[in-house]
Amino acid sequence: MNTTSIHRYRRPPADCHPPNDTPAYRSTATRHPTQPLVVVPQTLSEITGPVYGHGRPGPTDHDLTRQHDGEPLGERIVIAGRILDEGGRPEPETLVEVWQANAAGRYAHAEDRHEAPLDPNFSGAGRALTNADGEFRFVTIKPGAYPWQNHDNAWRPAHVHFSVFGRSFLTRLITQMYFPGDPLLAFDPIFNAVPGESGRRRLIASFELDTTEPGWALGYRFDIVLRGREATPMET
Repeated sequence: MNTTSIHRYRRPPADCHPPNDTPAYRSTATRHPTQPLVVVPQTLSEITGPVYGHGRPGPTDHDLTRQHDGEPLGERIVIAGRILDEGGRPEPETLVEVWQANAAGRYAHAEDRHEAPLDPNFSGAGRALTNADGEFRFVTIKPGAYPWQNHDNAWRPAHVHFSVFGRSFLTRLITQMYFPGDPLLAFDPIFNAVPGESGRRRLIASFELDTTEPGWALGYRFDIVLRGREATPMET
């Protein structure tokens, strides 16, 4: 077996990914499997089937502020990063998707019952393909915190959901990006479901002046590492 194969099947670090059952995050009790997993053998369709949906990302898919006729409300930000493997090598032509609440902390989704206003110029979803160096870039609005029903006086910190697709729809990883200095992180059961402090730090973007657009938008860096000792914690 070569080194690449060994890395591919190496167990993830114990302090990285959150456990399926996290009592403080109440809905995990009904969302994780309770029976042994059934292994479904891969077939040719998993490799040759559709990868990116109905079409390649369009010219404004990465810019969530330009998808409507008007400007969305809120603080404009740029999120830049790279998709990397366990050896720090870039993953090119990888589909990255984001979704998030608006500046008032409300999702453009029928199931969101938060009484904050919707923004007619912000849908809160975007996607991009990484370039040859594994780089992606999104322009968006900094999301607001919002209340949720997990426990008394529960508020989710500002966050952006990330989805990374592999070579097929069956190879998809999902994580969340948080913002530095957010006081709600200490009280959030989802963020704190990651068992190790180093893993939790890898979920927090870093402010980056080089990514900041002068007079226009603050910049944040968020690299996603797929495997290995420095892997980004993922939702299972």
